[in-house]
Amino acid sequence: MAHKQHKKGLHPRNPHNKRYDFPALIKSLPKLGEFVAENAYGDLSIDFANAEEVLTLNKALLAHFYGIKKWSIPKGYLCPPIPGRADYIHYIADLLAEFNGGKAPTGKNIKGLDVGIGSNCIYPIIGNSVYGWSFVGSDIEKESIESSQSIVEANKSLVGNVECRLQLNHDSIFTGIIKENDKFDFTLCNPPFHKSQKEAEAGSKRKVQNLTKRVVEKASLNFGGKSNELWCKGGEVAFIKSMMRQSKKYAKNCFWFSTIVSKKDNLPYIYKTIEEIKPVEFDTIEMQHGQKISRIVIWTFLSKEEQKEWSKNWQ
Repeated sequence: MAHKQHKKGLHPRNPHNKRYDFPALIKSLPKLGEFVAENAYGDLSIDFANAEEVLTLNKALLAHFYGIKKWSIPKGYLCPPIPGRADYIHYIADLLAEFNGGKAPTGKNIKGLDVGIGSNCIYPIIGNSVYGWSFVGSDIEKESIESSQSIVEANKSLVGNVECRLQLNHDSIFTGIIKENDKFDFTLCNPPFHKSQKEAEAGSKRKVQNLTKRVVEKASLNFGGKSNELWCKGGEVAFIKSMMRQSKKYAKNCFWFSTIVSKKDNLPYIYKTIEEIKPVEFDTIEMQHGQKISRIVIWTFLSKEEQKEWSKNWQ
């Protein structure tokens, strides 16, 4: 399959395509009003280098666009940038639409596996709110699973549509999570990007300097993040290669496996692993948000005939 390249900017169906409508967001979450002020250009904004303000903006976005009124994460955990996370969901919907007469399939019979649900439950929230999909979310950290579970229980729309499963074996990605009779239409993953804590802190320092246009000695992570959320041994490449190799064992349990690849330079190593595992099809979908470009790599072990049979369940 050829690479799919899209126009600059967020997905056409992404509601975060336009500038933040702060008056509307404040109406959905009045507390946000405490942080909104005019910036140097005369526009309403918040301080994106301030963790509390970013967290409050997220709460407002979730309340306004996704009907999630009760959402919180433990202190220090990853606060995800929602516009980019929504893009991933919409591109997965486009992928499924290719096997559904050009229309994104909806409803809880469409089931996704979020590898690394974290403490924020963000992909299941967006996927369920927009498309009505159901999810299983996995994580190696007990506190993350408990946090996501509490988000599910606090929001009626998520109850019965999102199941959280703790991964007990830190070397396994799918084993112990995918059960024998499980069928997933897709998997999602935003893998740990950095190779070490030092590398993650340096990345955060750069991000804060870019946001504030000031030199900083030390930066707190404005989007937060614990060790397994931000870094792992070998970084993004090692994690994705391991996931790809392990996916082969579950070839018939899932239609499309997928993962975010943040760094373009990592693609050759990932394509080499693709050659090794020999899927029936694979592809790379580009996403862009501002200056940031990331990619979704997708692969399937199902034959054309099996793909056709599988998608009949979506009708």
